[in-house]
Amino acid sequence: MYVKIRRPAKEDEKELHVFFQLVISDTFSKEGIGHMMEDIQEEIHTKKQYLDKDFESKGLNRYFLIAEVEDKIVGSIEYGPPSELILLHTNNEFQSIVEVGTVFVHPDFQRKGIGNRLLNEIYTVLAGKGMSAFCLDSGYARAQKVWKRKFGEPDYLLKDFWGKGLHHMIWRITLSTLR
Repeated sequence: MYVKIRRPAKEDEKELHVFFQLVISDTFSKEGIGHMMEDIQEEIHTKKQYLDKDFESKGLNRYFLIAEVEDKIVGSIEYGPPSELILLHTNNEFQSIVEVGTVFVHPDFQRKGIGNRLLNEIYTVLAGKGMSAFCLDSGYARAQKVWKRKFGEPDYLLKDFWGKGLHHMIWRITLSTLR
């Protein structure tokens, strides 16, 4: 399977909006919170705003990469300023580094290495821009397992943040430890 990773173009916007809707709805469903329609819509809206900031700033304020298979968008990743949640719960410790997020892979293409390809590409972009570290957070239990396997235990564990047994995790990752 040939995977092409590239910057999104304005012409990709509608397809990306559909992609965000699909992947976020699927993620919430797999997390057992698919009934939280308001939260799903808020998450989708946030990702659309991030994409708009990328287009408006030509990648300066937000920077997306997308993965395609046979001209179909199957993955996304972006970086930008750390979220308010990260800044608040780290006492602004991560304000001088970027946050990597919107790491999504189409449900039909998960567990095929596309997420890893996107991560490796974003590492290269960050290093090329002189960045030495980034942060990443997750409130999704399934994603947290992946991040813990890749990056170890989180730097911050917000216990029961989303409810009993539903934690939020925040990592600080140094690029030099990934190579």
